[in-house]
Amino acid sequence: MRERERSRGRRRRALLWVLRVVLAAVLLFVGIAIGRAIESAPKPGGTQARVQTIEPNTTPPVTRTVTVTTAGP
Repeated sequence: MRERERSRGRRRRALLWVLRVVLAAVLLFVGIAIGRAIESAPKPGGTQARVQTIEPNTTPPVTRTVTVTTAGP
């Protein structure tokens, strides 16, 4: 009977250590993921460039006749 209790206790301790190691690994990976997300975030107040092509407005040409007279010498 004592042998069964000892093996149960050993199994329980081994299982607890395995769970602790798994939990530590999960926390490590979560920390790395958060660190990378923060590192790759854009910096506030940066310069932004915007390139835009503006098409010229075409208006029909205005035809006018202008007569210029000058005083002769």
